[in-house]
Amino acid sequence: MQPLLQLKGIEKSFPGVKALNGASLAVYPGRVMALVGENGAGKSTMMKVLTGIYTMDAGSLQWLGNSVAFSGPKASQEAGIGIIHQELNLIPQLSVAENIFLGREFTNRFGRIDWKKMHHEADALLERLNLRFNSHKLVGELSIGDQQMVEIAKVLSFESRVIIMDEPTDALTDTETLSLFHVINELKAQGCGIVYISHRMKEIFEICDDVTVFRDGQFIAERTVNELSEEQLIEMMVGRKLEDQYPHIDKLPGEIRLCVENLSGSGVKEISFTLRKGEILGISGLMGAGRTELMKVLYGALPRSSGSVTLNNRAVVVRSPQQGLENGIVYISEDRKRDGLVLGMSVKENMSLTALRYFSHAGGTLKHAEEQLAVGDFIRLFNVKTPSMMQPIGLLSGGNQQKVAIARGLMTRPDVLILDEPTRGVDVGAKKEIYQLINQFKADGLSIILVSSEMPEVLGMSDRILVMHEGRISGEFSREQATQESLMAAAVGKQHSEDLVV
Repeated sequence: MQPLLQLKGIEKSFPGVKALNGASLAVYPGRVMALVGENGAGKSTMMKVLTGIYTMDAGSLQWLGNSVAFSGPKASQEAGIGIIHQELNLIPQLSVAENIFLGREFTNRFGRIDWKKMHHEADALLERLNLRFNSHKLVGELSIGDQQMVEIAKVLSFESRVIIMDEPTDALTDTETLSLFHVINELKAQGCGIVYISHRMKEIFEICDDVTVFRDGQFIAERTVNELSEEQLIEMMVGRKLEDQYPHIDKLPGEIRLCVENLSGSGVKEISFTLRKGEILGISGLMGAGRTELMKVLYGALPRSSGSVTLNNRAVVVRSPQQGLENGIVYISEDRKRDGLVLGMSVKENMSLTALRYFSHAGGTLKHAEEQLAVGDFIRLFNVKTPSMMQPIGLLSGGNQQKVAIARGLMTRPDVLILDEPTRGVDVGAKKEIYQLINQFKADGLSIILVSSEMPEVLGMSDRILVMHEGRISGEFSREQATQESLMAAAVGKQHSEDLVV
């Protein structure tokens, strides 16, 4: 089959890094090509070369059988290549219709915007995606999932021949994901080619026809999806066997370190639990169950209305994140880019930001040598892939950014480490490294709370699991008793607090 789009032998270097080294990609009409690889494998760089954001150092790009080099995103877009970015590119203060047709508004013969036609066309796109809101609504009033669907509608409006989808379901509900898959099948039937970038193995095997694997900036293989198993695909991505995806270590927990009694606050009601030294306590539940809210009340980012928290046999009242840190409670956010990192600052600055008191003289000046030594130690311990500690953290892959976020928390020498979705948006290889680090912290006696939407992750890593439903704990299970079925039953409220299994 003749490809719509073909990139061959692409090379791209940046100071200190060879991002692409002979990488290739083909996109065929009526087929979905998965592009997979660990964070930092070169997927995003390839997309930027393709759309003209970066100029390739070597290689060739063929579009509809002709050799081309796009001068920028506008040129590739006008040629018929659409891209749905992982990061939203919307203006919250404008309506859905204004965002979809921004810069190419319909006008009447007097040169004025034809609002009626614009809203009509936008509403038709929303209907095609089975969305419940209309195009007059302000984008800022929509959920993140709905905003992602507006991004998809915007690309559909260009009638592109090839559509690149970068982690398109990251913020979508199951229903929205099904709507997206329906649209993808429609586009396939129309002869469009789709590049589908995702870390979610289940989706790749569900919606994709072919798969291209990148590793360390190099092309590894192109295969049809139905000739591969999930294990084979993961091995191709990481270049090694993953003997045990969730490397749990058996260790008898120590004494009680944290005791929470009848804690109520923003989004949580009468929560009680304990956490021991050297224990991983998993927190499971459906979206909106109150898991993140509970963590933020504990950490001081949300107000507490009643209840008590005892840490190391001492009652603590935490009214701010600063007080949380001072009391030895560290929270690593699920949204590392918004709440966890300062993307314009260096790896070193991000890592030491909350622990500067350990690197300061009495007069407030920094002990730069000690700071650099500590940061260097963490970079080696966490295997952070960066040209130097002065590299802006925004240029690192998602997995390496997450490692820096966790390292920053550990620099404050906490007693309790709260990890909220620690592997979200992280590839399978980096996930394994993060799990091994978590086990190392556990072995050292750190008390860890692991909040995750991935049930295999909670089941695989936790010593004990709490399930939340509508702001309350609806189930408690030991590692031996927990199953996907029992966690899901508790998550939907089928198990009540008086029936808790301890």
